[in-house]
This record gives sequence, structure tokens and C-alpha cells, in this order.
Amino acid sequence: MHLLEPYHNGAGSSKEGRLSLAVQMNRFHRKVKHARIDVWWLYDDGGLTLLLPHLLRLPKSYLEGAKLRVFTLASSQACTQADERDMVALLKKFRIEFSDVKVIQDISRRPHPSTTKEFERLINKMRTTSEDRRAGLISELDLNAQCLRTNRQLRTRELLQQHSHDSDLIVITLPVPRAEITSSALYMAWLDLMTRDLPPVLMVRGNQTSVLTFYF
Repeated sequence: MHLLEPYHNGAGSSKEGRLSLAVQMNRFHRKVKHARIDVWWLYDDGGLTLLLPHLLRLPKSYLEGAKLRVFTLASSQACTQADERDMVALLKKFRIEFSDVKVIQDISRRPHPSTTKEFERLINKMRTTSEDRRAGLISELDLNAQCLRTNRQLRTRELLQQHSHDSDLIVITLPVPRAEITSSALYMAWLDLMTRDLPPVLMVRGNQTSVLTFYF
């Protein structure tokens, strides 16, 4: 269920909308065999984005025994293999079982025009005009000021669709909301588009306090 669109279309309170939501919620009551959790650790948040999926694959969870794939960002184009080795070493250090580690190189590439058009359609009803300057809506100034962050979120959506469309759960680092520079509508539009047409997505943001412990 999308964050924004059902309410624009009037479906949020419809019988079909409630039924769809109930179906999505009930899926967590049944164990999934041969499940896979995809973890997108995009920022260092103290390890919470890694810890939660690890706990979700433990006994009595609906994803008990799930395979864990970890995606992280390359520090540079030349350091992909080193970044992969470092991530593997980190996971082993904290005894987090995983099936694969993938280092993403092209997060900064411009999103495809079709993704940009989809985003523009999504925010169309939330745009301000010279006559309508209600707080929280999206102005042209907002879009220009947040162009790089918007492109990054759109590119993240493309990568999620490419790599994780068939996973059973996606756990991803939540972008930091900054109310002083980002309108609430623009921020929610980022999250809506990132998670659209995907399996269940758990967005997590730690406070950079380490939640992982290792023993020698």
C-alpha cells in the first residue's frame, strides 16, 4: 500500500483499500519457507539496519532461517573489492550470517527519465503555485534545493526494483528527514516512490550509537 496515492484517489477508506491492507498485515502471521531478506545498508547508523534483519531470521520469527543479502555502497569506483572484503569481515566479526554481499557502484547515476516522470506525476497534486503557498507542500524552490537528494532517492528506487523485487522483506536505511530544508510532502514522496511495487519494506534509522557487540 503506497504512502500517499491511496488517499489522493479516495481508496484509503474504501472497502477494497481496507481489504488490501488486511491482506498485507496478515502475511506476517505465516512463516515463509526459503525466505530471503535484502538489507540495504546505505549509511552508518550504528548497525541497527543490520541487527534487525538478523533478529528477524532467528527461531519463531515468520522469516526463521531466511537468507540474508547485504547491499552497501562503494566508497569509490576503485575500491569495490576492498569494500566488499570489509563488509564481509564486519558481518563475520559480529557473527551475522549472510548469503551474499553486493557493493553498489552507481548510486549517483542520474535516474532514468521514466522514473523521473513517475515522480513528477506523484507530486503533481502536492505542488505549490503562486496562489497556493500552504506550508508543507512542494515549491519549485524545494525541488531545486533538493535536486541531488531527489535524484539519489529515485536512483535508489531503481536499484531496489532491479535487485530486490522478489525478496520477502527489504530492510533499508531511512533517509534523514530535515524539516528545516525539506518539505514534509517532498520527503514522503521520496519514501512513497522508493517503496512502491515492492515486497514489504522496513525503513530503519539508528542514532549512530553502536548496537552491535563482538567478543574476542
